[in-house]
Amino acid sequence: MSSNVTKVPFINFHKLNNIYEDRFQSVLSGMIARSWYILGQNVADFEKEYAAFNQTKFCVGLANGLDALILSLKALGIGKGDEVIVPSNTYIASWLAITHVGATVVPVEPRENTCNINPDLIAAKINGQTKAVMPVNLYGQACELTAIKKICDDNNLFLVEDNAQAQGATCDGSIAGSFGIINGTSFYPGKNIGALGDAGAITTDDADLAKKIQTLRNYGSQLKYYNETIGYNSRLDELQAGFLSIKLKDLSSANQHRQEAASWYKERLQDIAEITVPDLAEGCTSVNHIYQIRTERRAELQAYLTTKKIGTMIHYPVPPHLQQAYLHLGYKKGDFPIAEKIAETTLSLPIDPFIQPEEVSYVCDAIESFFR
Repeated sequence: MSSNVTKVPFINFHKLNNIYEDRFQSVLSGMIARSWYILGQNVADFEKEYAAFNQTKFCVGLANGLDALILSLKALGIGKGDEVIVPSNTYIASWLAITHVGATVVPVEPRENTCNINPDLIAAKINGQTKAVMPVNLYGQACELTAIKKICDDNNLFLVEDNAQAQGATCDGSIAGSFGIINGTSFYPGKNIGALGDAGAITTDDADLAKKIQTLRNYGSQLKYYNETIGYNSRLDELQAGFLSIKLKDLSSANQHRQEAASWYKERLQDIAEITVPDLAEGCTSVNHIYQIRTERRAELQAYLTTKKIGTMIHYPVPPHLQQAYLHLGYKKGDFPIAEKIAETTLSLPIDPFIQPEEVSYVCDAIESFFR
């Protein structure tokens, strides 16, 4: 094994943030000097910068990624009696947003090789109650968004991307988070661009939808103390916006490093028969928010890697349809077998913008040793 590496944490927040500490302090000092703490210049600046990064006309900063999805559906008028098609294999937030607006979750299985929603299965789920499709760019990989957008256009449906994990990924040369009429994202600390707390946003090219979200996030108000609609308190924090502006400048290079690290893993692991490495859909890229392998011997492998001081995680051990929160929908084990198989076999390995070749080598040496 590599002699100069003895442990590899799953994620190292100190590495992710300590290089920015002086600039973060400047953001805090500037905010205190201005005495403007809510929806100030930092938020306005970041919204402009992130819209440009995401190649959309508008970005509206919000308190978190779940609110971004909820308010997106609310702004589109989706509610009780409506159906929204969503992947069976996703983090539960995608489903929660649909439930919170009163609409019905309609799950569609993923392709097993990419783990993202299978566009070929969407049409069969469309009926008179269907109002939107919400694909999730899972694990950092863009979905087959061109194909999904055509399905939505042909059936007069809204496309709403859940882009919480794939800031900077592309499909057919266009950036994820720009395909939908409105799209939600998250800046949770562990994301490719992470705040130092909760944060989120929507992106859109539609000026009316952007204004609706601006109103909904701020108690249903555009003018202080005058409330146009029943709104929420879901504003991107002024301090977090300042931090995100700093980190956004490095996002493309950070994503590039993640992609390089993923190639190191693939080169070493792709020939191990007991492992399935991530696959990409044609025309799609991944920014490798996580690097997840799949194996039938996950529990044993994870335990072994722990003894080597290698951090791992499971994204995600229980698919949404089998969560206690969704027992009322009546789904049972076997209803979405591909999502269930992924949940039972997936294991996420360490990856971040700073991981070094010798660290990846240490992880791969350990995996090879386990299967030998």
